[in-house]
Amino acid sequence: MRSAVWPRLSCMGWLGRGQRSLSLFSSTAPSNWSKVVSDAEKIVGYPTSFMSLRCLLSDELSNVAMHVRKLVGTKHPLLNTARGFVYDSRNNLQMRGLVVLLMSKAAGPSHAASDLLAQDMVSGIYPSQRNLAEITELIHTAFLVHRGIVDLKEWTNSDGPLKDMQFGNKMAVLSGDFLLANACTGLAQLNNTKVVELISSAIGDLVQGIYHENAPNVEESSPTDGLNVAAWEEQTFLSHGALLAKSCQAAMELAKHDKEAQKQAYKYGKHLSLGHKLNSDLQPFVKSGVGEPVSFSLNAAPVVFHRQMVGQDKWCQQLQQVKMDRGTTGLWAAVKSEKGVSSAVDLCCYHGNKALEAIQAFPSSEARSALENIASAVTKF
Repeated sequence: MRSAVWPRLSCMGWLGRGQRSLSLFSSTAPSNWSKVVSDAEKIVGYPTSFMSLRCLLSDELSNVAMHVRKLVGTKHPLLNTARGFVYDSRNNLQMRGLVVLLMSKAAGPSHAASDLLAQDMVSGIYPSQRNLAEITELIHTAFLVHRGIVDLKEWTNSDGPLKDMQFGNKMAVLSGDFLLANACTGLAQLNNTKVVELISSAIGDLVQGIYHENAPNVEESSPTDGLNVAAWEEQTFLSHGALLAKSCQAAMELAKHDKEAQKQAYKYGKHLSLGHKLNSDLQPFVKSGVGEPVSFSLNAAPVVFHRQMVGQDKWCQQLQQVKMDRGTTGLWAAVKSEKGVSSAVDLCCYHGNKALEAIQAFPSSEARSALENIASAVTKF
């Protein structure tokens, strides 16, 4: 188990101002991130935002969309999820598919692949690898939709009519299941048993990770039930890293690369995902000033580090103060004043550097440079 205090790694500029919060993948400056994404999309052949059009323009999903329109004017979170698919100003949509395509191109054809397969490549990527990128995005989107299901046990009148919440839940289940079913159909059509096993296990990891996320939160549990840093990393990998890591590995398998190439691709996806989640958790602490309204999870990485550093007794006192204040402003200031934030920054840089280290196993190319830029971007704030 690694120590809770991480060695200082190169990660300059993390206290910059004006940062925007992350949803899927992002970086310090939206304009810089947009350029990284735009350049990467040119390398793989086309904008990845069009990868899932075959599914999204199907008659079945069109019928679902007609029903979702009935939620307009309600407060159901499925509406915000749907808006994010239609309008994505930060170029965050479908970044997992883009990474899979870049990894496929960076690795190129293997010596074990036949010449016939090479003739089918477009922009240095096999059709099966493009299909895999689409499948990865469909799975991720399906779980995003399912996360929008409202817990009706916590429903209050201020949330809107109960029937709207019930209808929204039904649509979230239906549309998420539809996307997941399409992904599984496409997965079977790849005709590769190992790839099916990899992606199926990633779906299982996602389910397990989301289950842990929805377990009783810190406020409902006893003070001794919290996460430590090692457990946080394990749960975060399940819910945020397994799909990308195993998709990158599967892309290597489709091109018949050896186990070492598959291992490095897996490591890149794993560390990139963990670095991104740390970046996301850090946003409320690096972009908000004293006195500004701030919202953050008590299971966010800086809070987990803070709790482990201050000890159980002091943490219990701070948690009790949160309940008395009916707000987290005091806890936010305490986390920021201690070493929880700096330790989370160090861990983010650690995972970013490990991703950069893994990608060095592949030949120098435009695709590898794009993957390096993406890994560097998640360590900037």
